[in-house]
Amino acid sequence: MVSEYLKQNTAEYHDAAEKLFNSEKIFNRTFTLEDYKKIIHTNYLMLLHSEDKIFNSLSDKYAEKLQLEDRKKLSLIEKDLESLSLDNQAVSHPLEFENEHEALGAMYVIEGSTLGGNVIAKQLSKTEGFDEVTFNFFGCYQENTGPMWKNFKECLDTEVKEENYNEVLSGAKKLYTFLLNVN
Repeated sequence: MVSEYLKQNTAEYHDAAEKLFNSEKIFNRTFTLEDYKKIIHTNYLMLLHSEDKIFNSLSDKYAEKLQLEDRKKLSLIEKDLESLSLDNQAVSHPLEFENEHEALGAMYVIEGSTLGGNVIAKQLSKTEGFDEVTFNFFGCYQENTGPMWKNFKECLDTEVKEENYNEVLSGAKKLYTFLLNVN
């Protein structure tokens, strides 16, 4: 299954992202509003540079099966930027996906950030200093986070053939590399 292949082959990138964002501070409640601004800003840049490119690369088959309209997050994270008094930016870095499979790999990174973001939002909402934070991006699916992730993984696992696994992995690595180097 491609979802397991991606999980295994992107683990080092995932761990690097957690380190970059000081994730351990989230759970020991030492995460600050400045730390949160960094994580939101970086995820904003990721979405700004990738969301439209990903969605435009996917065929109608994926648009329907993945409910793409319900997965758009750029406008949500822009609300977070505004509430944190951070500025919107223009696209400034080259980021391209060669085909639909690379776009699915990049989407894996974004959907995974949403899954982890739900946990982050729940944890930070209990942390001092986060009473006014809205969590539009990290809480985007609310109680549907699990089902949305499950739907995404099932679609990948049923639609992507083994000969395309490396292309999907390539897209995931591209977006992780972008995320880790954008600041």
